[in-house]
Amino acid sequence: MQILCSLRRWLRGLEPRVRGQLDRPWLLRLQPWLERRALFRFQRQPLARGVAAGMFCGLIPGPLQLPGTLLACAWLRGNVVAGGVATFYTNPLTIVPLYALAFYLGALVMPGEQVMPAWGSVAPGGDFTLQALAAWVQALGVPLLVGLPGLGLLLAALGYVAVHILWLAPAVQRGRRWQRCRVAARRMPPEEP
Repeated sequence: MQILCSLRRWLRGLEPRVRGQLDRPWLLRLQPWLERRALFRFQRQPLARGVAAGMFCGLIPGPLQLPGTLLACAWLRGNVVAGGVATFYTNPLTIVPLYALAFYLGALVMPGEQVMPAWGSVAPGGDFTLQALAAWVQALGVPLLVGLPGLGLLLAALGYVAVHILWLAPAVQRGRRWQRCRVAARRMPPEEP
């Protein structure tokens, strides 16, 4: 729990530094809009919304993840920094398992039997190249297109709840400690004068 408290203090200390960067002359005209949108607030709600936006937009292909996250954070009034960091859960090591999971989610809701194409059918020799990955994603077809938004919403909800739990965990622990102290104080015999 000490780590969570330290993380919260670090995030709260990060806000003035980020706001200091926004005092650039070319950003002064945008500052009222940025402030209303809570794009750089390091508080529980904006952080949770930013992580949710980043988790959802992390499944968008390639270079559109960060612009999509910026737009989603502006719409949801979420923290842009948290959203941008949250998109990094997708990388070359995790994208194939995530897309396979999205395919299976899409296959669950689609009528009929959906079969995932084998990697060997799109990649002769089984080599991992960008062309082979693009061909495999294209072969996944409609179940992938149906499953990606569902997986994105599921991951966004999990990220939103996780931020709330992690943010409130130190307060809950302090409350339990305080409650134990109160119970222990009641059990102590009264002091005689």
